[in-house]
Amino acid sequence: MDIEEDIRSLQLDSADPKQDVEAEPKAVEAEPKVKDKEVPSVQDEEDEPEMTKRHLNVVFIGHVDAGKSTTGGQILFLSGQVDERTIQKYEKEAKDKSRESWYMAYIMDTNEEERVKGKTVEVGRAHFETETTRFTILDAPGHKSYVPNMISGASQADIGVLVISARKGEFETGYERGGQTREHVQLAKTLGVSKLLVVVNKMDEPTVQWSKERYDEIESKMVPFLKQSGYNVKKDVLFLPISGLMGANMKTRVDKSVCPWWNGPCLFEALDAIEVPLRDPNGPFRMPIIDKFKDMGTVVMGKVESGSVREGDSLLVMPNKDPVKVVAIFIDEDRVKRAGPGENLRIRLSGVEEEDILSGFVLSSVANPIPAVTEFVAQLVILELLDNAIFTAGYKAVLHIHSVVEECEIVELLQQIDTKTKKPMKKKVLFVKNGAVVVCRVQVNNSICIEKFSDFPQLGRFTLRTEGKTVAVGKVTGL
Repeated sequence: MDIEEDIRSLQLDSADPKQDVEAEPKAVEAEPKVKDKEVPSVQDEEDEPEMTKRHLNVVFIGHVDAGKSTTGGQILFLSGQVDERTIQKYEKEAKDKSRESWYMAYIMDTNEEERVKGKTVEVGRAHFETETTRFTILDAPGHKSYVPNMISGASQADIGVLVISARKGEFETGYERGGQTREHVQLAKTLGVSKLLVVVNKMDEPTVQWSKERYDEIESKMVPFLKQSGYNVKKDVLFLPISGLMGANMKTRVDKSVCPWWNGPCLFEALDAIEVPLRDPNGPFRMPIIDKFKDMGTVVMGKVESGSVREGDSLLVMPNKDPVKVVAIFIDEDRVKRAGPGENLRIRLSGVEEEDILSGFVLSSVANPIPAVTEFVAQLVILELLDNAIFTAGYKAVLHIHSVVEECEIVELLQQIDTKTKKPMKKKVLFVKNGAVVVCRVQVNNSICIEKFSDFPQLGRFTLRTEGKTVAVGKVTGL
């Protein structure tokens, strides 16, 4: 007996240092007894405290150069995710490119293209924690040629931080027709970003100098527009002034000597206080796949929209109905045994090849799989058609719904909804103009996975875009 135990402890010891690499599976086969007794208990203990903090995805949106990446970078720095040395390195890099004020943005914009141009292209990801919440920051691009990337960022977000530049002229360009601030707000609302923090940035700027007039002017212009986009300004929107570059009013409230009139919360307090929609951990499992790669098997990435997943679960990859088994689950870099709704996961699967998965596919429960359709009925709001386009049967556009991007065609307009009474009009509709609300049938070439908006709002809202502009937003009403 002693010898066995010795061997066992030796095996355990040898399995320790390179646990991650290869030793783990071997150790498991060697001593099922010990594995059952010891390791899970440790795992569970580690699991518990993590689960007590709620997890939120925050998307930073706003016009190009409003300071989204800088604000995001500053948050990471203030919450201790980036150390001084890294910052000094970035500062030097930015100086070399004679772009001194960009060094904070480098924390979020990691690739060379983004740094040279000073524009965010991809949706940057980073994590930080406050007292009560774990956050994932999605730093979405503000530039208009990258709106599709912004859509994929916002569709994973629970709350939005709309960054607005208070600098003279910058707020105006972002806000006027053709500015990104308008489009982003409308998109954010449709994509399900239900709570918005409107952060008025660059308050330290020489043209602003923490002026209350400027701040109030921006707020008074934004409020009617936010209302028009469907936000309940009293309940779901909060305005606050900050300086992303200086880090003022972010982790601690701004000093009265700097800004005597501000009595509200600072950014961290505001983020902590946000109430978020509850998701159902016991619902049918749904995880739209955003990305996939090979790493000791097939790994898929995405955000759980409903239900929970555990190691060893059997799931389906829809719409192809490929049966798969969950081999391992990762949150950020940590391997976990189980994960609930709202988490961003990487899941290693067995039973499916990486090339058989496309982004837009959905990992779903076997008992209650997500419907796969090529046609659906939807209610649309027409935002802004291109100059001479008419919205009618035969209209073609690109459909963005959760992580799906597909070409689609409007097959038939069923009825127009009167915007005042919210009731369908009697008249038969053949075409509609900007601002109209219409129920229509939409057809796509390949089968896609969607749900009715009433069942799963996150999987049932979409945008239609043509030639790089968002023309309509809508929700799925029938499959």
